[in-house]
Amino acid sequence: MRFTSSLPRRAGLIVTAVGLTVGTLFAAPTAQAAPTVYPAAVDRAADTATTLAATLGTRTAGTYLDRATGKMVVTVTDSGAADTVRSAGVTPRLVARSGAQLASATATLDRSARIPGTAWAVDPVTNQVEVTADSTVTGAKLAQLKAVVTKLGGAARISTVSGTFSTSASGGDAIYGGGFRCSLGFNVRSGSTYYFLTAGHCGNSASVWYSNSGLSTRLGTTQSSTFPGADRALVRYTTTGVPPGTVGSQDITSSRTAVVNETVTRRGSTTGIRSGRVTALNATVNYAEGSVRGLIRTSVCAEGGDSGGALYAGSAALGLTSGGSGNCSSGGTTFFEPVTRALSAYGVSVY
Repeated sequence: MRFTSSLPRRAGLIVTAVGLTVGTLFAAPTAQAAPTVYPAAVDRAADTATTLAATLGTRTAGTYLDRATGKMVVTVTDSGAADTVRSAGVTPRLVARSGAQLASATATLDRSARIPGTAWAVDPVTNQVEVTADSTVTGAKLAQLKAVVTKLGGAARISTVSGTFSTSASGGDAIYGGGFRCSLGFNVRSGSTYYFLTAGHCGNSASVWYSNSGLSTRLGTTQSSTFPGADRALVRYTTTGVPPGTVGSQDITSSRTAVVNETVTRRGSTTGIRSGRVTALNATVNYAEGSVRGLIRTSVCAEGGDSGGALYAGSAALGLTSGGSGNCSSGGTTFFEPVTRALSAYGVSVY
């Protein structure tokens, strides 16, 4: 399957889901219902928590949104760090393992368990690295993975998902090139020059993109594309005028880092608008084509044709659909290239 998206509507998101499919890729919890948390409030709290995490360095093992209270939590390893967090008006939570310890566990996985069909990311809620294996990881490969995780002790745990982590090409609708259909993610610009972002595994497939399957209406040309390693591409518009910047009625006016546990929305041409939550940041997924690091992991479902589509929360752009496993009938796991990383790499901005 591949995730794709639709043509622009202003300079923000565009998501109709197009071509590349992703194979079938894709505060401690409490029982009480979570209060309504508005994206603007999350935006402000996320900025504060991100600043605190950068200041604390390895004295924190991550941040997340407590869905029971609607407040940001910063994990800490000592009372001094807790005081720093508390004085900034954010909730601290003392954990056993530091960011350095979890980074060491991740490095071990990178060296010893880079098996196609696996993925891992730090879960700040459980203070562990969560390691995931898809349905292709069996026999000796599964035994190898389990052995590595066992040696990491309580710093890591393993789980399985149905389907296959993949980014193979196929159809949705929206942008067409190289024999593939892919999704347009966000419209962006640098000065008076306009571009759009999509997935790198899409950008690797074509140098010229069209807005129709007959390839008669030229849309733009690929300027840069990165996959694997990351999963982002920049396409420069060859059409005239200012591309729109809304997704349906939703205007996209800013970009930021995603927050663990926040509710997010993905839009794609195959499955339309779907919501879920962010489950981890800085995730690594090992596709058959190679490993991609630093991704956003979510519980949002996606199917073939949704590749390259946009992930957002309110008016804030968050990510570009990379790949995952599952579907929108049984659910699944989907990974996204952080939009802030793409914007920084290309020197562009949403508007």
